[in-house]
Parts: sequence; C-alpha cells; structure tokens
Amino acid sequence: MDVDMLVLGVDTCGPSGSVALGRLTGHGMEVIAQKELAGRTYSATLVAAVGELLAAVGAGVKDLGAMVAVNGPGSFTGVRVGLSAVKGLAEPGGIPVTAVSRLAVLARKAQTPAAALDAHRNELFVRAQSPDGAPVELLAGNEELAGLQSAPSRIAVCDEAAVALLTAAWPDAALVRVEPPTAADALELAAAAVAAGEFVDLALLDGHYLRRSDAEIFGEPAVAGSHPA
Repeated sequence: MDVDMLVLGVDTCGPSGSVALGRLTGHGMEVIAQKELAGRTYSATLVAAVGELLAAVGAGVKDLGAMVAVNGPGSFTGVRVGLSAVKGLAEPGGIPVTAVSRLAVLARKAQTPAAALDAHRNELFVRAQSPDGAPVELLAGNEELAGLQSAPSRIAVCDEAAVALLTAAWPDAALVRVEPPTAADALELAAAAVAAGEFVDLALLDGHYLRRSDAEIFGEPAVAGSHPA
C-alpha cells in the first residue's frame, strides 16, 4: 500500500462532528487540518467542509488515497449522515475506506484500555476487556455495569453523564477525562490499518449502533399485533 497519501477522516457520531485531512507517510499519520461541524447540521455542512479542506491543499476528492469513517456508536442520525457522505464520496472513484469505533478512538486518545460515552436514557456505550483480554463494546445501564465480571481500573470519559453513571457503578475506577474524540483522532488511530490496506467492503459498511433505533423498539408492539393478510 502507498504510504504517502492524503487520507480524509469523518466523525459525525457525537453532539458535534468534524472532518479532518491527513497525510500518511512512512513515519505515520500527519494531521494537516480539521474542521468542526456544528451539531445536527451535518448533512448541510459536511461535504462543503470536505471541499474546503481539500481546496486548501490544492487537492480534490480524486486525490484521496483512503478515507476513515467513525461508524459509531452515537446518534443514529449522525452516524447515518456520516456514512452516507463517506459512501457518496468514496464510491465513484473507488476510494478505500477504513471504519473505526468512536469508543476505540476515545480509549486511544486517553491511553486507556476502556472508554465510555453517554448513550442517553441512563445508559452508556462502554468499551472494556473481556475475560480473555479482547476488547468488547456494549450498551450498558446500571444493571449491566454492575454485572460485568471486573470493572476497568482506568476508563476514558468525555462527558458528564458518563462520569455520573460510572462513579455510581464503579466507584474505584479511575476516570480519565479528555476532550471528545475527533476526526483527527480517528485518523491517527486508523493509520496502521490504512497503511496495511485493511479496508471494509463499502456495500457492507453500516453503523456500529449497539442499540436498536426507536422505530425498531417502539414499532414492535404494532408488528407483533398485526396479522397476515
């Protein structure tokens, strides 16, 4: 794989989002620039922000060697908007895409093995280690947090809702507070995968939601009560 290429990162999973442009070289990922995306306006600003990043270095989408998409967990709408934009930009020119978890980006940013994000409804998106040491990601409320075999000793957080839930559930865990993860952080996490040519099939690229949508949850009673014609 060419290790001197422009790489675009996209993260629209959180309350606010970002796009970043980096250059992958034999020495790693150099982040060139990043643009913040105001919360809930992703669909109106994302593609324009990408264009501005590329124009600033005299490049176009055709000059991208790869893209990094943060595919969740997070807002259903945000995740879908981001992935739709990535697919729309990548498919015409066959630009390869690497997908990364927002929890993994947060954990790397804080240099911790575990991370947690506010999932609303008094629940968290959690990244922890399974008994065999492999990372596992799940949606957890108080009961699930208490039921984990062993609480992490250090866990990354970036929002106060996660702090409150973790303090109650795991009082002995050290909470490592950092700023929310960004597209630039995702580029740095994905550098090795991009260099190794570890890409996803765009046709199969989907959101890493960890939770069913409201339509799936609240639509079930009507579906269950319906009768075949």
